[in-house]
Amino acid sequence: MPLPPRVSDLTGFDLLLSVARLGSLGRAAAEHGISQPAASARMRQLEGRLGLALIDRSPRGSTLTQVGALVADWAQTVADAAATLDAGVAALRRERDSRLRVAASMTVAEYLLPTWLTALRAAGSGAAVALSAVNSAEVAKAVLTGAAEIGFVEGLGTPDGLHAEPVGQDTLTVVIAPSHPWALRRRGVPPGELAATPLVSRESGSGTRAFFEQALRAQAGLERVPPLAELSSTTAIKAAVAAGAGPAVLSSLAVAAELLAGTLCAVTITGLNLDRTLLAVWAAGRRLDGPARDLYAIARSARPVRTPKGSR
Repeated sequence: MPLPPRVSDLTGFDLLLSVARLGSLGRAAAEHGISQPAASARMRQLEGRLGLALIDRSPRGSTLTQVGALVADWAQTVADAAATLDAGVAALRRERDSRLRVAASMTVAEYLLPTWLTALRAAGSGAAVALSAVNSAEVAKAVLTGAAEIGFVEGLGTPDGLHAEPVGQDTLTVVIAPSHPWALRRRGVPPGELAATPLVSRESGSGTRAFFEQALRAQAGLERVPPLAELSSTTAIKAAVAAGAGPAVLSSLAVAAELLAGTLCAVTITGLNLDRTLLAVWAAGRRLDGPARDLYAIARSARPVRTPKGSR
């Protein structure tokens, strides 16, 4: 035997309670900001749904029937419980909206997120932001475990359990010290020579390193030799390259100032496309809301432009 439909819409019951309290359907309609005909239609709809006569209608006005008075008593308990539920949900939303946990890869955290967070604050968000600047593998882990509501990575693929959306483009740039022999090259460096050259590199798990290695494999069928050094800081890598340790592959966002100042030089790599997409990631099957949704919208609208590589 099928169960009868549950009565979950409290709009009609709220109106019934107003009639019981005010003693008039007209006054109840005014309290709810609707016309008396609309209130009467709403009450008929409630009566039809319940299969009960709730109001006696006469030329002198409308009053509750005995059944209507009993239903109103029960409805008051439900309305009080609904008010408690609404208050609790509102409190949870306020708590959620008061903080935002973000995980971002080093490139995004250092060169893009400060601007995005400033825009978030300017938009009126009072959320306290907790930012974890880690490599792309750790960003994915933070979002999957719930340690962050949203993450930003330099994407290759998307791990299982995450949903990803593009928020901009970036280009990897091969940089050297001005004294490096490649600085004299006019025709660029082929992928094979780049793959065979030990580089100053980010650690395993870095999105920049993973993207570069995948580009070599996919576009040129090459595997790179082991790194000259593995450093977890972009600043440390730039300092090592400028000191003559060797070439490095870094985001164009990260080296723009050094290229402009001439402390680093960009090298053209022939036959290798190093453009990549920046991604926002969050748990699959979950909708972004609150400050996380607002931050994603800001990042998406910003659409970072590829930074010019500068001259060799």
